Amino acid sequence: MAAGAGAFAWATFPSMPTRRVYCSAAHRDGQLFVLGGCGGSGRALGTAELLDLTAQRWTTLPPLPTPRAGAAALALGKQILVVGGVDAAQSPLASVEGYHVDEGKWEKKAALAQPSMGISAVQRDGTIYALGGMGADTSPQALVRVYEPAKDHWQPLPSMPTPCYGASAFLQGNKIFVLGGRQGKLPVTAFEAFDLETRSWTRYPSVPSRRAFAACAMADGVVFSLGGLQQPGPHNFYSRPHFVNTVEVFDPAQGAWSKPSRGIRMREKRADFVAGCLGGRVVAVGGLGNARHRRVAMFPSLPFVAHRLPSWAGNQSCPLDSVEGFSPSQKKWEPLPPMPTGRCSCSSCPAPSLLFVIGGVAQGPSGAVEALCLREAP
Repeated sequence: MAAGAGAFAWATFPSMPTRRVYCSAAHRDGQLFVLGGCGGSGRALGTAELLDLTAQRWTTLPPLPTPRAGAAALALGKQILVVGGVDAAQSPLASVEGYHVDEGKWEKKAALAQPSMGISAVQRDGTIYALGGMGADTSPQALVRVYEPAKDHWQPLPSMPTPCYGASAFLQGNKIFVLGGRQGKLPVTAFEAFDLETRSWTRYPSVPSRRAFAACAMADGVVFSLGGLQQPGPHNFYSRPHFVNTVEVFDPAQGAWSKPSRGIRMREKRADFVAGCLGGRVVAVGGLGNARHRRVAMFPSLPFVAHRLPSWAGNQSCPLDSVEGFSPSQKKWEPLPPMPTGRCSCSSCPAPSLLFVIGGVAQGPSGAVEALCLREAP
């Protein structure tokens, strides 16, 4: 059963020493590792910082051997791995590096066969699966690669049916579900799953509506595609891009997407936000929404940034601090406590009973680190 709206609260941590966006984050044993990203200049950083959640204190780690932004980061045993991304010269990276937590040093690992940014990565039983990405020619990739730490080797697997980068990937049982993402600046509606036992792909019905900068979440095996930016198309050629509060739901038991109804739309129209599952609710946090009182202060962009943010964002939108949660049993959204620092383009990472919202853009790159959590019972 979903927790009541009053059970949610925000934990605010000390700000990162380095303000940034498109950083990579990983949580391990009460420690939050924040790696790389872009600073105010728009160039990729080599900065690596560690937050001890109990002591509420930041430590500066040895810098990444290769400055990078938009990399995949995963905690793997006593190592934190960073995979791909873009470098300070704005080029996709093939390099992979691992930070040894006990030894306090970085080690170069086996590189990817091809440079890739916007990789989706999941871990299962100490093995990493890296899916998709975008290469140096800006073409989306269908590559699937598996990494076994003991062998320090990447092995190719059957390619995704639909090449894309920046997709959402969820591990459920013996399957990796992949949906959304982009091809260039165009949103992808493909919804596919890779079976880790048979090493084969299954195509599911596509996401019904085409939305850029949407967010995805999975709760109890049910997939949610949320919000985003509706762009002009054949059916509305003369309309302007606009934020939407669309909610589309795929239940594997039914094998189909449910038709969106007004009753389950989000309360706020938003894009480029953090989504997750906490306390039995699907949660939507912050992002970009319609301009009210503030404007987003943008900064020089990497290609990664340019492919993420709408070019008109600085004129027509503002960062949101609103938060809402959807109860699958009650089939409705309720407001949750607002985020202390409204922002978009935030990083997040899985952690027990916490939904982290890290960095991002408010008035330029943000150093804020906050986590939505459940209040302790009295």
